Amino acid sequence: MSGQNIYDNEAFFENFQNSRDNPVNFNDCIETPILFAMLPDLRGRSVLDIGCGMGQHARQYSEMGAESVLGIDLSERMLAYAREHNSADNIVYRRMAMEDIETIGQSFDLITSSLAFDYVSDFTGLMRKIHGLMKDEARFVFSMSHPIVTAWDGVYDRYTRTETGERLYANLRNYCLEGPRKVDWIVKGYECYHRTVSSLINALTGAGFIIEECQEAHISDEMRNQHPALFGGTIHRPEFIFFRCR
Repeated sequence: MSGQNIYDNEAFFENFQNSRDNPVNFNDCIETPILFAMLPDLRGRSVLDIGCGMGQHARQYSEMGAESVLGIDLSERMLAYAREHNSADNIVYRRMAMEDIETIGQSFDLITSSLAFDYVSDFTGLMRKIHGLMKDEARFVFSMSHPIVTAWDGVYDRYTRTETGERLYANLRNYCLEGPRKVDWIVKGYECYHRTVSSLINALTGAGFIIEECQEAHISDEMRNQHPALFGGTIHRPEFIFFRCR
């Protein structure tokens, strides 16, 4: 079993859990609504959720009529929470690195992933493995941090601000330099992988996928005005990118 496992870091997991416990957060207010709007009809379908985390999406897929849901994750902490709080008769949680999914031994009508692919070193190879697990007419719907976001290397602030702290614009540096980014964010040495938008598209099409839809994160002006400290930067850059493929 390989792969990065930042979510078993106690400080990182606690910060993530506290964020999700607050109903006003990036996941619930921005990422999940866009991801779910791109899903096909789940009734009677088999679903694989890669990087299932705490199992919120797996439970929702079950409630949306999925016949079976397999959620995989590398984090013991995440899976323990999922089994306790988001279980159902048709959900199975399995500890597995996403890099090892070719060992699952079954195919699926829908494969999803929510903000997990930031941590994989071989994105192109993973796309090929996912393609190999799909039934005919299956769909692949996923989100990941937008390449404008993952380009941040921690050297300068993410934003240029006024003296009062208002974000004037997002800073973009070394966007064309792909590879690992190791920064101090929540914990020291947080690591993700940066790729350009074209690299994501080419990895998908090279694996055999047809891209049906692409979205970039957005939020309403009302929410941005109500929570400027949290969402003020969303007018300058999209936090996430989304794809639906077949």
